[in-house]
Amino acid sequence: MEAVARVPIFLSASKPSRVSLPSLSSLSVAARPISNRRRNLRMAARSQATALADPPPKGAESFFRTIISSMEKVYMTRNPTAKAILDLVRSCDGDHICYDHFAFRTFGVEGYGIDSMAKVFMDFGYMPREELRFPTKKLKALWFAPPKIDYIDGGNGIDGPLPRIFISELLVDQMSSQSQEVIRKCIKTSGNGNEHASIASALGCLTWEKPLYSDYQQLARESEYAAWTLVNGYALNHVTISTHQLKSHIRNIKSLNEFIENHGFKLNSEGGTLKVSPDGLLLQSSTVADSTSFNFADGVTESVPCSYIEFAERLVLPQYKNLANDEIKEFHRRDGFEVGNADKIFESTSKDQLTRKAA
Repeated sequence: MEAVARVPIFLSASKPSRVSLPSLSSLSVAARPISNRRRNLRMAARSQATALADPPPKGAESFFRTIISSMEKVYMTRNPTAKAILDLVRSCDGDHICYDHFAFRTFGVEGYGIDSMAKVFMDFGYMPREELRFPTKKLKALWFAPPKIDYIDGGNGIDGPLPRIFISELLVDQMSSQSQEVIRKCIKTSGNGNEHASIASALGCLTWEKPLYSDYQQLARESEYAAWTLVNGYALNHVTISTHQLKSHIRNIKSLNEFIENHGFKLNSEGGTLKVSPDGLLLQSSTVADSTSFNFADGVTESVPCSYIEFAERLVLPQYKNLANDEIKEFHRRDGFEVGNADKIFESTSKDQLTRKAA
């Protein structure tokens, strides 16, 4: 498995209301091995520290939930599989769906990378946590923990616990000169569109002009991630159901996977249907992305991948294994992300997965 840079950021328990954060561009250090025990202790410390942060004002919360609700509506409209699976889960489990995380893709060049999409979340109180790197795919990612807020009792979906945010970016400078030229030409038509990434995501539109089909083909030959971002922009790449917060038998991710496949949906098979972290505490799976027709600037209409839906089960950390089920909170569970899992989840939009027949 490729090395991954992890940059944990801790809050001070003695001064919870004000935190001095480094710039996102400074969050890059050499990777070093972390034992599972040390990692689990750090995860617990981070989760508990996050809970100390001051909650945002109620007015800000309402505004913020409206933004992410708009992002979700665009996502549901464009991705019928995601909507169908959410309806299917509700038919079995009721209104107990909570989101583990939302994910976005970006171009890491000229201000169009992680920072552009992160701004709206950090303004609302989200905290940057760890950076992950994917050298083979020429990507890096950063995830953000939500602020501690109260939510409607029994609230679910957008009205439930706020999701983590996972934002990745293509390391454009590592691409071929031809692909760099395509990306830079594209974003030049955007003006200052990077400053309005969240608006573009909420409205379901690109901040740049529609690309040529030949430009899409150039990127697709080198990076399917790049080609996806060219035609989808800041759109929500996927939402993730928190399976352990469900109430019925499908709260076990293996049971959920079987349930979904039995209803005819295709799951991402890269590295196996179930992706498991080395410590065995983070279990993930995902569907294969939907496709849609895209009208390119030169009049060509072709099918391109849209988004998909993911599922995540976070198991209880070893130091909390003796807690009763009704005492277990989210911070007692495995936090964060794992490069090996995420690397395979990225493949949900790949041509290989889209053209593979369902099991």
